Amino acid sequence: MAERIVLDDASKPKLPRHAKLRFDKARDKWVILAPERVFELDEIAHAVISLCDGETTLVGVIDKLAEKFEAPREVIARDVANMLQRLADRGFVVA
Repeated sequence: MAERIVLDDASKPKLPRHAKLRFDKARDKWVILAPERVFELDEIAHAVISLCDGETTLVGVIDKLAEKFEAPREVIARDVANMLQRLADRGFVVA
C-alpha cells in the first residue's frame, strides 16, 4: 500500500500522471478520469482542481480562490485543504 500523502501549506498539489481533467459532454460536467474510475466535479471543485498545476502551493491556490470568490480566506482555506486532502487520500491528487 502506498504511503499517505499529507498536504500542507507548502505542498504543490497536482493530478497524478494517470489522472486527467476533462469535460465530459455526456454528463455535462468536468471530471477527473483515472483508470477504471471517474470523479465528477462541481463548479467549485473544478475551480480548485484547475489551479492545482504542481507549481502553485496550497497557500497560492487558497489565495487565488479567496480573491476570485471574494470569500473569507479562513473559510476557503479550510474547505480547500479538506477537499484536496480527501482527493489525495483517494489517489486523485499528489503533491
